[in-house]
Amino acid sequence: MTRIERIDVQLVDLEPAAVRVDAMQSFVKQETVLVTVHTSDGLSGIGYSYTIGTGGRAVLSLIRDHLIPALLGRDARPIEALWRHMLDQTRATTVGAITSLAFAAVDTALWDLRGRRTGESLWRMAGGAHERLPVYDTEGGWLHLPIEEVVEGAQRSAAAGLRGVKIKVGKESSAEDAERLAAVRLAVGPELEVMVDANQAFTAAEAIRRARTYEPLDIAWFEEPLPADDLAGHRRLSASTSVPVAVGESLYSVQRFGAYLAAGAAGIVQVDVARVGGITPWLKVAHAAEALNVAVSPHFLMELHVSLAAAVPNGIFVEHIPQLQAITHSTLAIEDGCVTPPDVPGIGIDWNPDALDDHRVA
Repeated sequence: MTRIERIDVQLVDLEPAAVRVDAMQSFVKQETVLVTVHTSDGLSGIGYSYTIGTGGRAVLSLIRDHLIPALLGRDARPIEALWRHMLDQTRATTVGAITSLAFAAVDTALWDLRGRRTGESLWRMAGGAHERLPVYDTEGGWLHLPIEEVVEGAQRSAAAGLRGVKIKVGKESSAEDAERLAAVRLAVGPELEVMVDANQAFTAAEAIRRARTYEPLDIAWFEEPLPADDLAGHRRLSASTSVPVAVGESLYSVQRFGAYLAAGAAGIVQVDVARVGGITPWLKVAHAAEALNVAVSPHFLMELHVSLAAAVPNGIFVEHIPQLQAITHSTLAIEDGCVTPPDVPGIGIDWNPDALDDHRVA
C-alpha cells in the first residue's frame, strides 16, 4: 500500500497582470491554495485551487484542520474513495464553495501523484480525446475598457490566430452593450467566435431582452446571464433564444450541474475544476454533459483545464487567461490558435519553488 505520510498546504497571492473588471466585481488578486501530498514510496503530487480575493484562509484552515487529519495514513491510490471520505468528514459544510475549493486542491494533488507514479499525463489518464483544442481570449474584453480598446483587443487576438474573444456585458443600457459587440463583430468579421459574459448581472426578463440584441451578431454563447441559483430563469432564457446559454463557473456540485442539464438550462457547460471540488467530480460533470450532447468549455485555470477539456470528447474551447506565470516554469504551447495539453507525468504544471516562497502569505 502507498500510504499518505504528510500533506503540506500553503497560500500564495497572485495579482493579475492587467486590470479585470466585470459587471459584478473587480479581480484584485487570486488567492491560490496549494497542497502537496507525500507518500510512503517517496513520491509527491501537487494540487491547487483559488479564490478571487476572499476566502483563501478559510479554505486553508479547512484543509489543515479537517482534511489532512482525515487522510493521513490512508492509501493514496483509490482517489474516488478518498474523495468520498473527505465528503463524509465534512457533511456539515457540504455542498459549499469553501469545502469544494478545499476538496479540489487535495483531489488535484492526488491526480498529480497518480500520474507521477504511473508515468502518465492527466490528459491521457482522463481520456485523451483531443490532441489540441482551440483557444479564445478573455483579457481584451473587460467591461471597464472603452469601446476602442475592446475592438483593438479583439483585433490583436484575431491577428495572433486565436479562435475567439470574450466580451463582458452588463453596461447600464442594452444599447451600449450592443454597440460594443457590433463594433467588435465589424472589426473581426464573421469567422472569429465572439462570446459574451454577464457575470450573473441580469434578471431573467432583462437577459431575454438582451439576448435578442445578440442574436443578429452570431454570438457563440451568453455566459452567466443570471445568478447561478436561478435555475428557472436559465430554463426560460434557454427556451427563448438561439444563443447558447453557458453556465457552470459558479456551480459547486455534480448534482447542481445535473439539475441544469436535466432542465435544458445549459447550452454550454463551463465546469471549473477548483469550484466543483476537483478533477474527480469535474469528469463526472463532463461525461454527464456528453450523455446529453452538451459541449464543455471550462472556466479559467487554463494551465489545468487544457488537459481536462482535451481529455473529454465534448471539450470545445480553452479560455486564455494566464495567471500562473509568476509561480511556474511551464508555459502552454499555442500554435495556429490551438493549445496542446502537456504530455508529461501528472497534471503538467512545473511549479517554481522560489517564486512560491516569494508570494507565500505568512
